Amino acid sequence: MSDHLLVLNAGSSSLKFAAYTVAGAAPVARFAGQVEGIGAAARFTVRDAAGASLAARDEGRLDHGGAVGLVTGWLERAIGGGRVAAVGHRVVHGGADFAAPVQVDATVMAALRALVPLAPLHQPHNLAGIDAAAARFPGVPQVACFDTSFHRSQAWEAQTFALPPRFYDQGIRRYGFHGLSYEFIARTLAAENPALAAGRVVAAHLGNGASLCAMHGGRSVATTMGFTALDGVPMGTRSGALDPGLVLHMITAMDMRPEEVAHLLYHESGLKGMSGISQDVRAIEAAGTEAARRALSHFAWRVRQAIGALAASLGGIDALVFTAGIGEHAAGMRARICEGLDFLGIAVDPARNAAHARDIATDAATTRVLVVRTDEEGMMARHMLDVLGR
Repeated sequence: MSDHLLVLNAGSSSLKFAAYTVAGAAPVARFAGQVEGIGAAARFTVRDAAGASLAARDEGRLDHGGAVGLVTGWLERAIGGGRVAAVGHRVVHGGADFAAPVQVDATVMAALRALVPLAPLHQPHNLAGIDAAAARFPGVPQVACFDTSFHRSQAWEAQTFALPPRFYDQGIRRYGFHGLSYEFIARTLAAENPALAAGRVVAAHLGNGASLCAMHGGRSVATTMGFTALDGVPMGTRSGALDPGLVLHMITAMDMRPEEVAHLLYHESGLKGMSGISQDVRAIEAAGTEAARRALSHFAWRVRQAIGALAASLGGIDALVFTAGIGEHAAGMRARICEGLDFLGIAVDPARNAAHARDIATDAATTRVLVVRTDEEGMMARHMLDVLGR
């Protein structure tokens, strides 16, 4: 019998989870999986630490509470006489007050609910996961791990907007997101290549949500997302940064209601909106239409611009790291993004890129170009041990 750490990563229509035991001071992965299609026809999949499938079945219609119940019920049967000793949660927005993971209590939950308007696509589902886990495991400690915490190391110049100081004092500032992923990348590089990790690294977390982060010595210096997870480069369904005057124009001159604008920018823009096909790069590439070509070209252009800007914030670049769904698997998109970045010493070897090698740079390139699989759940498990005193 053994104690297990359960990590939940709740999105708008999915719930990723992972379970760990503890050996010494480190978490050891046992199971991982997800419930996809929450709110519609849900599908439940689980694999063991070696990647072997343990379950793959359709579950019908589920809400987030039902998805947590499904996951925890399966886990309790799988671990037999063991128990869930703690539950960790990815919480997208920690605001100005949460610069590190914390154990959840009523005061913390009240503060996190107040941040829902800043991350409407994610925060409600993150908090629903906490509520559901509390009901399933009464008295079991829960830990909130924030996507914004990693970026609190940034200088004031990187966090502020060009607004009167009172707005910054009221929490109107650039928070940045995907911090758990960037922290994992920083730790992985430090373990594999300490000299490179100590240098100037631009990491590109490119998935349905997409952002980039400039890191120096493993600390965040600048990032593309700002006050909300709508900012920065285009994403699967989100527009990324645009002229704020355009939003005013939509409301005042085009008679769009604020909620209509929000739905457009969060759900109907980005790769999906531009291509008219999907937010999935594979489907867009397969379509071969002019709209598909334009969507892919624009995405690559904006990411390439961001790499240049972040390299400037670092005073140069020693490594570019691709991670997350698009970054790890879309070789064609990686190639498009890196075209024209030779002035930064970036050159991609086509064969290595096609094979998804760890280092896809040419031998002659002066900047390393790496493909690193991120592990937000593993990062959260480590934070849980730290918060709860191992």
